[in-house]
Amino acid sequence: MRLATLNTWGIRADWPARRAQLRKGFEQLDADVITLQETILTDEIDQAAEMLGPSYQLAQSSDRETDGQGITTASRWPIARVEELDLHLTERTGDFACTCLITEILAPWGRLWVANHFPDYQVDHERERCLQTGLAAQRLEELVAESPGDVVVAGDLDAELTADSLRFWTGRHVIDDLSVCYRSAWESVRPGEALETYVRANPYFEAGDWPFQGIDHVLVRCGPHGRPTLPILSCDRIFDQPDLTPSDHYGLLVELGTR
Repeated sequence: MRLATLNTWGIRADWPARRAQLRKGFEQLDADVITLQETILTDEIDQAAEMLGPSYQLAQSSDRETDGQGITTASRWPIARVEELDLHLTERTGDFACTCLITEILAPWGRLWVANHFPDYQVDHERERCLQTGLAAQRLEELVAESPGDVVVAGDLDAELTADSLRFWTGRHVIDDLSVCYRSAWESVRPGEALETYVRANPYFEAGDWPFQGIDHVLVRCGPHGRPTLPILSCDRIFDQPDLTPSDHYGLLVELGTR
């Protein structure tokens, strides 16, 4: 299966031109599942539908900014259950639509749980990101226990692999007496190569001296022997070419083996 993730940057800048680039790019990527962040959904605009066309089913978050910005998960396979987690867990999370959208996808080989995780972005909110990550991971463990399946977490996680929230996902840290182990797709197939998805080289980058660069991730839950339940075959950066850079983030495309 092919899974893509991208922070789409809403409808900022020249949206008609960016929409054409995104539509063309996603057609070429031919992903089965796509997780999108900063998508606009209002009575007038459905950004994800405009980018992806009619061949995908869409699960849209309800927690959104005043302009309609939130997250979207798209699948070419049937979507069954959809659950959204409230990530407003401290007094500092009220001014941002932080959320986690969990979809149950009926893939050809069986059940696939996909968590489009979009925690707090502020550089001094790693405390919040850890709390939000712990909540998401706990719910995923409950869902897998009730309805077994493979699990993928994908999105703009707003932290690098060295942060506590990502160290938790990858089995290197404990949050609230809970530990899990997911494999970073990038780290798995590109060991030692820096992950850079939010960088000054991007012509749309406006964040100045932002300290975190590798903040977009795809993580695959591991089985009892430490191997991802879906083999990670490849992981490539996308939407990073001079003639195809339609967002202030670069994205990732991951190819996973299936059973």
